Amino acid sequence: MSSGKSRRLRRIFDDDNKTVIVPMDHGVTSGPIQGLINMQGIIDKLIAGGVDAVVLHKGIAKNVNTKRLGLIIHVSASTNVGPDVNWKVKVCNVEEAIRLGCDAVSIHVNIGADHEHKMLAELGRLAHECDEWGVPLLAMMYPRGKNVRSEHNPQLVAHVARIGAELGADIVKTNYTGDPESFRKVIEGCPVPVIIAGGPKIDSTRSLLEMVYNAVEAGCAGISIGRNIFQHENPTAITRALVGIVHKGLDVEEAMALLKESTYL
Repeated sequence: MSSGKSRRLRRIFDDDNKTVIVPMDHGVTSGPIQGLINMQGIIDKLIAGGVDAVVLHKGIAKNVNTKRLGLIIHVSASTNVGPDVNWKVKVCNVEEAIRLGCDAVSIHVNIGADHEHKMLAELGRLAHECDEWGVPLLAMMYPRGKNVRSEHNPQLVAHVARIGAELGADIVKTNYTGDPESFRKVIEGCPVPVIIAGGPKIDSTRSLLEMVYNAVEAGCAGISIGRNIFQHENPTAITRALVGIVHKGLDVEEAMALLKESTYL
């Protein structure tokens, strides 16, 4: 790995080689949804909670202060009002992201979608571009399409994670498979660090903490969770609790206690 990539990764991963990332690229897909109205306000709350990095589109990155956070610029997009929300197209290049001060770039690829082949080609080209510039690449890899019965199927998740690594990603984000044993196999089959997505909004905070705890126990390198953090009633408190699990080795009960304590600070 180049020295440039190594230096940038140290601004995303802590000394324990784990990371807590909050993706906030949802404004293109879904518009100004709850939690992402005031972007500087939510970023400040995440900083207070101890988050390591955020994922933003280039236009938002121009207009917010991320201070000491790792900055990941998302380079692909689609909207939920278009003809194919699963077809992510490139909307930014690595040079643009570097000018914005990025520490990494990220791309979303849906395996099983009608335009999978075009997204795979773009992933391959972007990996080459990142290598040339010394910028880490986070590949958000999901099994998603009309023939995908379950986006959490362990074999499918292992396959899409491996695709990300095979085509040049430095970090792979994918779905948690539901239990540590099956997710451990996903990690074993992927030669680069794997982090988990948060998925749709989870009603139970305890369920979120349990999922993250089990994924960390399985050996994942951290989390990249959006709605379940920025739409939480107290984004700072839930971030502290998740940071406690990922970086400090807290169990679920200890994280729940920290959450309650942080809520009243």
